Amino acid sequence: LVVVGSASLPQNLALLVRILDPNKAESRFSFFLSPKALLNMAASTSWQPQEEGFKEICGLLDQHISPTSDKSQIWQQLQHYSQFPDFNNYLVFILARAEGKSVEVRQAAGLLLKNNLKTAFKSMTSAYQQYIKSELLPCLGAADRHIRSTAGTIISVLVQLGGVFGWPELLHTLVKCLDSNDLNHMEGAMDALSKICEDIPQVLDSDMPGLSEPPINVFLPRLLQLFQSPHASLRKLSLGSVNQYIMLMPTVLYASMDKYLQGLFVLANDPTAEVRKLVCAAFVQLIEVRPAFLEPHLRNVIEYMLQVNKDPDDEVALEACEFWSAYCEAQLPPDNLREFLPRLIPVLLSNMVYAEDDESLVDAEEDGSLPDRDQDLRPRFHSSRFHGSENAEDDDDDIVNIWNLRKCSAAALDILSNVFGDEILPTLMPIVQAKLSATADAAWKEKEAAVLALGAISEGCINGLYPHLSEIVAFLIPLLDDKFPLIRSITCWTLSRFSKFIVQGIGHREGHEQFDNVLMGFLRRILDNNKRVQEAACSAFATLEEEAAEELAPRLEIILQHLMCAFGKYQRRNLRIVYDAIGTLADAVGGELNQPVYLDILMPPLIAKWQQLSNSDKDIFPLLECFTSIAQALGTGFSQFAEPVFQRCLQIIQTQQLAKVNPVSAGVQYDKEFIVCSLDLLSGLTEGLGSGIESLVSQSSLRDLLLQCCLDDAPDVRQSAFALLGDFARVCPIHLRPRLSEFLDVAAKQLNTPKLKETVSVANNACWAIGELAVKVHQEISPIVMTVISCLVPVLQHAEELNKSLIENSAITLGRLAWVCPELVSPHMEHFMQSWCTALSMIRDDIEKEDAFRGLCSMVKVNPTGALSSLVFMCKAIASWHEIRSEDLHNEVCQVLHGYKQMLRNGAWEQCMSALEPPVKDKLSKYQV
Repeated sequence: LVVVGSASLPQNLALLVRILDPNKAESRFSFFLSPKALLNMAASTSWQPQEEGFKEICGLLDQHISPTSDKSQIWQQLQHYSQFPDFNNYLVFILARAEGKSVEVRQAAGLLLKNNLKTAFKSMTSAYQQYIKSELLPCLGAADRHIRSTAGTIISVLVQLGGVFGWPELLHTLVKCLDSNDLNHMEGAMDALSKICEDIPQVLDSDMPGLSEPPINVFLPRLLQLFQSPHASLRKLSLGSVNQYIMLMPTVLYASMDKYLQGLFVLANDPTAEVRKLVCAAFVQLIEVRPAFLEPHLRNVIEYMLQVNKDPDDEVALEACEFWSAYCEAQLPPDNLREFLPRLIPVLLSNMVYAEDDESLVDAEEDGSLPDRDQDLRPRFHSSRFHGSENAEDDDDDIVNIWNLRKCSAAALDILSNVFGDEILPTLMPIVQAKLSATADAAWKEKEAAVLALGAISEGCINGLYPHLSEIVAFLIPLLDDKFPLIRSITCWTLSRFSKFIVQGIGHREGHEQFDNVLMGFLRRILDNNKRVQEAACSAFATLEEEAAEELAPRLEIILQHLMCAFGKYQRRNLRIVYDAIGTLADAVGGELNQPVYLDILMPPLIAKWQQLSNSDKDIFPLLECFTSIAQALGTGFSQFAEPVFQRCLQIIQTQQLAKVNPVSAGVQYDKEFIVCSLDLLSGLTEGLGSGIESLVSQSSLRDLLLQCCLDDAPDVRQSAFALLGDFARVCPIHLRPRLSEFLDVAAKQLNTPKLKETVSVANNACWAIGELAVKVHQEISPIVMTVISCLVPVLQHAEELNKSLIENSAITLGRLAWVCPELVSPHMEHFMQSWCTALSMIRDDIEKEDAFRGLCSMVKVNPTGALSSLVFMCKAIASWHEIRSEDLHNEVCQVLHGYKQMLRNGAWEQCMSALEPPVKDKLSKYQV
């Protein structure tokens, strides 16, 4: 064994592994040395630190961890040192061997080493790589837990960088340590192993040269054995490690499933909360990905989860609570759960009551007049403009985004109500009614949870609630004025969940009155002095606006007065939500907003804020979005405000494009979101003003800026740029002409990319823009027609794998190109007619569909035989029209069908018709065939 200590350690070890008997568990990748001897042997190598360098680096690390030091200066010095090739050797030496230094300094060396290795390890000499690895292994048995843990973290990073094949000593060492009876060695190895299992579990489930089986086969029996350890730390780490393999399900775990489940049942009542939490996590994952394993034990598991859902430790209860949603989403038979509902629902309701330490209780006391701190402002995300039928739905946001037992219980109740519907009401409603009728101040949290429960079941139990909804809403309205702010805020949310019902009732007197009461209640709460209530009220009002749409028109003045009053009163964070409510209002009422009395209330405060914010202030984002909605709603009514808005958008884009290459001369740091929001506002202006924007465009550099944005490397910038290109093409294509070929080339490139699925929204908008340009510039589109067609055909042929909107836009653009250049497209008809007609039949009636069918008719005239083999599909596409409004297109479609009827003789036409379903034939009768 002496050779093993020589310089070529890995090769010798691999050789040794092959010589030893592969069938003996002990020798599968280990050999007969004590852990200590093995660890120390691994660390014998030639590099030695210089005393002076050692002292300097320790001194710097000492300063680095001192709370009073100048961090940036020390960081610069450490960066300077990191240029020396053996700097990382010093760091590992300090971590592993600087016994005389404080644990904090040694740990700091280890954490700095971990960060350095992520970028530097692969370029280090193999001798230095080997030195670092060999010094780390003895740390697994260090007396201090922090040193062991830091070493485990670095080892996991090294395995992420290079796998374990090049480091066989690691596997030997881990096995030896786990098999020793030394707690430090066992904990150190288990800590490193658990981090590897968490970060890169697949590494241990791979075949390796020189090993007879994947490493997980050797580790798993040892991990399962550790479930019985008297030491909680080892039980926790071993269980956490095995849980990481539920998704991957290696053969060895599949084969050991009974043993694993037995282990879980033994640990189910572990005295340590962290272990119980991991047991719950295992059952949740198993029910999600491998429910068949739990089926024989399902009653016991449900019974257990019900018990731990009441665990005194909130984190254990939270993990258990995840089980109910996971069970329902796995679409397992509801019957297994049904009998437990009378016991489960009261537990969920009791867990929906605010915990004493819930952060929301502190936030709820915050006064609306206190300015927000920067850390109060959540990051916001603008979603780029998208042309098509699929826009992401906003998730219901229960105001503060910290997942806890209360929210998890409400989510579970929501999903149970969707699975079991009104069945849960007999258990639930008596508890809810009892909580709602409590009058004592001390019971306010119970009352609040009952209101939350009504909101949670508003969708799933709507049928059972429906006869009582008027009473429920009537009961909730006074709670909008409750003395407790969290009751006021949750009542806003719950009422907003019944928006559809509240709006439907407008037709009769009582319903009309109730709608007005809810609306005025929300408006009062928008002006609440509590920030949390303001936020809930604005969000609830935005939901009601979307549902009520034009019904809001008669109440516009009072709505605007309240919103603009809030605009003057709110701090920065909630101001964003007011912008959203104003934008949603504009979207809801559209042109109704275009009256001087409304504009006089709405615009002056917005313009004042617009002038007050600088071009580099992120608070301008929601204002840009708000103006986008207003510009689209007002249409030409926005012209009086258009010029300064247009010019400002151009300035922002120019400044940001400069900042991208030279932030110093731009005076701002680059942030692409400024460009995206400005492009989207220009799109809104173009849509609103129509050809009225031409006078602004003609005097500007917009065309060149837009082309630059179409070429940007950020997908969301390109996405918004192509949306604007399409909007522009509709209203003033003349200003694009000087660089038309460049616009067309770059748009076509978006469709011809191997990463189409990753940038599908960019491709979608580019495709739509090409179609808009085609119908405006006609023959000038011809140079790129075949390039675009060759990209669109594969999209249509793989429709089931791609997003619906891209399919629709591809079908429309193909039709528009065929309409403009039928002689170029028609020779290739038989390659795409079938998939194209299938896509056309899915599109709703509109002007774009008309253009596509003009293309169809033009091609058939040039090449009638090209569609013969797809005639059934073409007939289905024609039958998909509810009504062709354009008389000339209707006549053209008639001609096409009659042409084929004459062309197909001797019963061929009748044969084609017999292949169609009766409803399709009925629809074709309006074309007189």
